[in-house]
Amino acid sequence: MSLSKLSYYRKEIGLILAPLVAAIIYITPMDLSRDAHIVFAIMGFCLVFWLTEVIPLSMTALLGVTVAVILGVVNIKQAFLSLGHPVILLFIGSFLIAQAMTKHGLDRRFALNLLSKDFFIKSPIRLIAGFSLIAFLLSMWVSNTATTAMLLPLVLGIINMFKSKKIKDINGFAVFALLSVAYAASIGGATTLIGTPTNLIGAGFLKEAGYDVDFLKWFLLAAPITILSYLAMLIYIKFHIRNFSFEPEKIKQLIHSEKKTLPRVSLGEKNTIFVFFLAAFLWILPGLANLLGNQELYKFLKAHIPEAVVALIAGFLLFLLPARKGEGTLTARDLRELDWDTILLFGGGIALGKLIIKTGLAAYIGKHVAAVVSPEMTVLFIFILIISMIFLTEISSNTATVITFAPILIGILKEMNIDLFYPIFGIIIAASYAFMLPIATPPNAIIYGSRVIPINKMVKVGFFMNIIGSVIITIFILMYMK
Repeated sequence: MSLSKLSYYRKEIGLILAPLVAAIIYITPMDLSRDAHIVFAIMGFCLVFWLTEVIPLSMTALLGVTVAVILGVVNIKQAFLSLGHPVILLFIGSFLIAQAMTKHGLDRRFALNLLSKDFFIKSPIRLIAGFSLIAFLLSMWVSNTATTAMLLPLVLGIINMFKSKKIKDINGFAVFALLSVAYAASIGGATTLIGTPTNLIGAGFLKEAGYDVDFLKWFLLAAPITILSYLAMLIYIKFHIRNFSFEPEKIKQLIHSEKKTLPRVSLGEKNTIFVFFLAAFLWILPGLANLLGNQELYKFLKAHIPEAVVALIAGFLLFLLPARKGEGTLTARDLRELDWDTILLFGGGIALGKLIIKTGLAAYIGKHVAAVVSPEMTVLFIFILIISMIFLTEISSNTATVITFAPILIGILKEMNIDLFYPIFGIIIAASYAFMLPIATPPNAIIYGSRVIPINKMVKVGFFMNIIGSVIITIFILMYMK
């Protein structure tokens, strides 16, 4: 059967394969408690459903928890407690800020103002750096999907202008310009706690394991990794487009003509800027207090205005601050357009993760893995964890992959007596580093949809980025652990 036919029948395959996998896991003799054995079978079922997308990802997570309740593994009250997890509120608030930025055109204004600087128009690599830097910076705060979708027309406009002038080597430039935007958006999203859902999900698991990571701490740990990854991408691209050249004046005219189409700064944009900077300041403040050694202020801020509460305050303000007569900066319609699938997926995923740990399944898997991994193999083991996460997310949702494997890896690291914070942090970052396939991430899918990039080119460049990314992440994680 061809790959296209497999893709077409994936739901039917999932419906048959999922119960089969669950049944095989359940009837296989293991030294497990009844509850842990059931949870293992449920996880096998959910993993197949996630890979084949039989139903929405969030519904699969909730289905897994529902089956656990039906089979008596957990009571209803405990099972769905995670739907009220503080990180859910942080999700909602950060999504509302991103929604306001996109709705009022703040992201596009930022992009065109940065690109119009002379520095970015002087050479091909600088132009690519301009586009990709916008993607990198915006994706720290706005969905990497929305960022890529917003930048795609701008990049295609310049590519089409080059094609009309019959400039030599334009196809090579076009491929790397588009790939740089998608890759930078994915890398940038890993930099902040709210940059991508997997960061928040991972932070939730770390919190459950007793590790509290604030907004500033996440940024300080992630930024060196993502900045170096971004620079490695630019160096790679510079080497491959060295024979391409263009007339800077033509680019300048195009960007300035696009900039002229921007309306005057609206009240909605001003409100969004104010709320964004207020939220960012309050998110960073506890970390600053901690860095300065003021433990009393740090504890007070973490207790009274934690990240989730800041996100909600920002959301409330966006609905309260008027953008036009009788209408707030955001409205009820904007609330309905939030990514509720991801929000519910997180709630169900955290619940499943708790069951994996609570029933002893994580410890069981951890014990068996720890038995074959000697302390001398720790460096290799961490590298394998990170590169495995990157390649797994090429074929499955990075959110679902983190939900499935983070609790198991926590169990493994505990059994190996390794401080789990940094390795788990590393695999969470790695979950954003899938660059090879269009199905790997929404940014990849969006730029592949432009029909400018051949699949073999995306695989080749993406494979290099996967390898260099896994090496960079591993090096930093080992440095942090020491």
